[in-house]
Amino acid sequence: MSELILAIESSCDETAAAVVQDGRKVLSNIISSQIPIHQRYGGVVPEIASRNHVLQLPGVIDRALAEANCTFLDLAAIAVTYGPGLVGALLTGVSAAKALAAARHLPLIGVNHIHGHIAANYIAHEQLAPPFVCLVASGGHSHIVYVKNYTEFEILGRTRDDAAGEAFDKIARVLGLGYPGGPKLEKLAQEGNPDAISFPRVNFGTTSYDFSFSGVKTAVINYVHKEEQAGRDICKADLAASFQQAVVEALVSHTFAAAEEKGCKVVTLAGGVSANGALRQAFSLAADVSNITVYYPPLILCTDNAAMIGCAGYYMYKQGNFADNRLNAVPNLKL
Repeated sequence: MSELILAIESSCDETAAAVVQDGRKVLSNIISSQIPIHQRYGGVVPEIASRNHVLQLPGVIDRALAEANCTFLDLAAIAVTYGPGLVGALLTGVSAAKALAAARHLPLIGVNHIHGHIAANYIAHEQLAPPFVCLVASGGHSHIVYVKNYTEFEILGRTRDDAAGEAFDKIARVLGLGYPGGPKLEKLAQEGNPDAISFPRVNFGTTSYDFSFSGVKTAVINYVHKEEQAGRDICKADLAASFQQAVVEALVSHTFAAAEEKGCKVVTLAGGVSANGALRQAFSLAADVSNITVYYPPLILCTDNAAMIGCAGYYMYKQGNFADNRLNAVPNLKL
């Protein structure tokens, strides 16, 4: 008998709900983005994001059920992101999920947002199964994760300061590209020379796969200030391309080194930054050299969505890993 899970995601500025069948078949995946709202502020305003989640969530859930052609009577459980993320935003989703689970007498599953990003690849690739190494790169996270099985993980490396997506957004702001910065910087970089400017790549030694993007971010800012003070024009496309290459090289080299240490022949990408074309191309080239298979999620599953939460929640459901009415938002939740 098929098991349907209603999933809710509200960790940042996307209000999302989805119905997932047996973990990997997406019957609906509704996403209400707040990008137009936050563009005028140059970034996400947490209080505004939370208020809009409250407004959007009932309709998004109704649409998810309608598109999946099911009702609450057909559901096996309700899954929800409870961290990491913006605390107010998380609370809206958690509160809604707890209320629905209690009212409908359904099991409640609290899902780690990073776990969800990893699970996005299961939806896209039926043949994918643990163990493998996954790079989770987004605005808030840069993790190299050894996926032992569907619910157990080992962190092999992580950022010690800025996440990759965060660095992209900050440099996009320096260049006056606006919000969201990552996609706009990538588009500009396509017109530039990635070897035009040399920016630093931080390496903590052969025994560490941790990242640091604060240094390259500072180097870019210092470069801009120096050129402006000297009265020289800056080629923004070359700067964007050179910065992007520095970040991509660090992500790729550390991930494949970690995979080699673990003896893994499968590497996956996940998170918003995994939509970056330069990163995907670099991963493919490194995979060819290393004889490693690489999987990417489709673009719709790279950014925050509820389908990935439903997938991750399904494997927790199979283990009976349920939450109770004390489930709370945990903004700094670890994997």
